[in-house]
Amino acid sequence: MKSLVHQLRLFLVALQFLTRVPVPAWVGFEATWLQQCLRCFPLVGALVGLGGALVLAATAFWWPPSVAVVLSMAFTVWLTGGFHEDGWADTCDGLGGSVSRERALTIMKDSRLGSYGALGLIGILGLKASVLMALATPLHTELTSAETSQIRQVLLAWTMLGMVWCHAASRLVPVLLTRWLPYAGDLDHAKAKPLALQVDRRTALGAVLCTALVAAVLWLCLWQAGWPTPTLEEALGRASAAMLLGGLFCARWFKQRLGGYTGDTLGASQQLTEVLGLLAWLTVVHPVL
Repeated sequence: MKSLVHQLRLFLVALQFLTRVPVPAWVGFEATWLQQCLRCFPLVGALVGLGGALVLAATAFWWPPSVAVVLSMAFTVWLTGGFHEDGWADTCDGLGGSVSRERALTIMKDSRLGSYGALGLIGILGLKASVLMALATPLHTELTSAETSQIRQVLLAWTMLGMVWCHAASRLVPVLLTRWLPYAGDLDHAKAKPLALQVDRRTALGAVLCTALVAAVLWLCLWQAGWPTPTLEEALGRASAAMLLGGLFCARWFKQRLGGYTGDTLGASQQLTEVLGLLAWLTVVHPVL
């Protein structure tokens, strides 16, 4: 029972760290918990994705998919305080130009938003919105059967599943980066010093298992509803492969340019891999051929 309470406490610490959601006062805080709670990041991501998916479903009954998608994205950005988006923008500012490692780290610490950061933020959010709209909108070849097959509702459900999975699995990538890479910034001035320390194998494995748990829950939901689970398995596989490749790309990129990771680059890796996962999900829901 004591171990279960501790795991719940770690989840709530992760929830408090990644979102605006308040947690009970009894949770408390210890510096070591901040590193241990990394194993719960995928679970928090699943909740963020679920919240966005529910907003998408609710608003899709009143407005077109394009409006529902923007409202859904606005909700997730508000829920997380733009935490990962800020990291992506700072990373684009620091690594967008041909500057030295020291200069890049200095730029990333600057609270002001530069040209590379603004362009990167517009690009990543625009691409994410475009993919979600494409997921939720029937193709021209599907429109003739939209009323009889309720394809709009089916596409909406698949979009919601993709949001939950990509939000969850993309938050595994920063955890793995803290396992694979050293911290590149100034350890003494790190905003969250426990996150600047390399996570142990047990924490990284715990994050992988939490991600697998999310996949299992999605599979069980579809199986219980009588939906085709092979389609979900293919979508999960493609999205996972895309996010893994994105994570490996980030690891090499950050290693070459900075010698390791920073808090901003962890947020950037989440944003990049989330979009890659959604793109892969789209190839299953709306295959070109």
